[in-house]
Formats: sequence, C-alpha cells, structure tokens
Amino acid sequence: MSIIVGLCTIELIIPDSQSLKNKRQVLLSIKDRLHEKFNLSVAEVDGQDLWQRAVLALACVANESRHVNQVLDQALNLIRSDPAVEIVQSRVELL
Repeated sequence: MSIIVGLCTIELIIPDSQSLKNKRQVLLSIKDRLHEKFNLSVAEVDGQDLWQRAVLALACVANESRHVNQVLDQALNLIRSDPAVEIVQSRVELL
C-alpha cells in the first residue's frame, strides 16, 4: 500500500486588505473553496498578525504522487485566479 502526502506552502499578499478582519474574510473564502472543490486541509500557518500577508499550507493525501501533484496544481490555479490575492511564492513537497 502506498500513501503519498502532498504539502503545498503558499505565501500570499492581499494588497487591498485594510484590516485583519478583511484579511480573514478573503482567506476564509479561499480556504472554503479549496476544501469544497478539492477536499484539501488548509490552514494559515504564518503572518496571522499582518494585514496584507499570509502563508497558507495545503495538505493532500492519495495513493499516487501524480494525483497529489495534479490536485495541488489545480488548487494553486484556483488561488491565482482570485483577484484579491497575489502569490509571492509557493512550494510543493511530497512526503
């Protein structure tokens, strides 16, 4: 039996955010869409006290690395398509 865990770390800028409340609304929308569409676990792991920056971690578990890569790529594309955020950098690791 093969178990592949994919971890994607994404550093974001939220340029129009004027408060932590506004930032949380943007991130909640992204996290909800990622969970609903791809069944990913998503958490803000850094930058919690900054208005315009955030680091999200996405986790995906499957039995094939190809599937994990595909899901995480699609998740990144979903985030890229959101006009409220800009991706500074992202990194995908398979464990």
